[in-house]
Amino acid sequence: MVMAQPKTRASRIIESFDFHSGRILANKYEVLYHLGSGWEGDVYLVREAATGIERAAKFFFPHRNPRNRNLAFYARKLHKLRSCPILIQYQTHETIWYQGIRVAFLISDYVPGELLSDFLKRQPGERLDYFQALHLLHALTVGIEHIHEQREYHGDLHTENIILNRVGLEFQVKLIDMFHWGAATRFNIQDDVCDLIRIFYDALGGRRFYAKQPPEIKSIICGLKKTLILSKFNTAGKLRRYLEHMRWHTR
Repeated sequence: MVMAQPKTRASRIIESFDFHSGRILANKYEVLYHLGSGWEGDVYLVREAATGIERAAKFFFPHRNPRNRNLAFYARKLHKLRSCPILIQYQTHETIWYQGIRVAFLISDYVPGELLSDFLKRQPGERLDYFQALHLLHALTVGIEHIHEQREYHGDLHTENIILNRVGLEFQVKLIDMFHWGAATRFNIQDDVCDLIRIFYDALGGRRFYAKQPPEIKSIICGLKKTLILSKFNTAGKLRRYLEHMRWHTR
């Protein structure tokens, strides 16, 4: 009979962290609570022990961060895009030992707010009217345009990685994650534009309400047909300018 061998440090896989409130990490950060999880790791709200400032800490699963490659690429990208208001600012990175495995984590500013997906669920009918949705789309488009101007892209825009705060008519939006593999191409940038239109479509209630939308709204969504969308808005800048100058027909 062959006996199963215990997993070594190198082969053990961490798929979640279990940091309790009050735990001190790297002798610098007090864990407050868990904020969310993703493919790359877990995010916690922490407090700097020395200053009392709250930060967001993203802990990378080691098997998803070989030789710290993902963390380093992600940190460099955030640093390059530090002038883009839609992105949360990177601060530093640290390492700790967890269950005998070295774990790297990235510290960034903490931005309070609500996930767009949760915000939509609280709305009547779990959707926005087209006036509100246009304001949301404009805010997102302006932010993505800044990223594209730096010859970068997001790559994974959806309602689960957008934090928003609403002030009057204005939506203040932040992106909490980015897809970071590879240099930006024309196709990456175009995919961002199509993702913006998809978010707009979903915020309006999706397929169930699309037929009832006015022509001006349908002219933006283009039936979610990528070729039609890109024939009108192949960059975020073109979409932003269209929104700011769109004409409404009297009925």
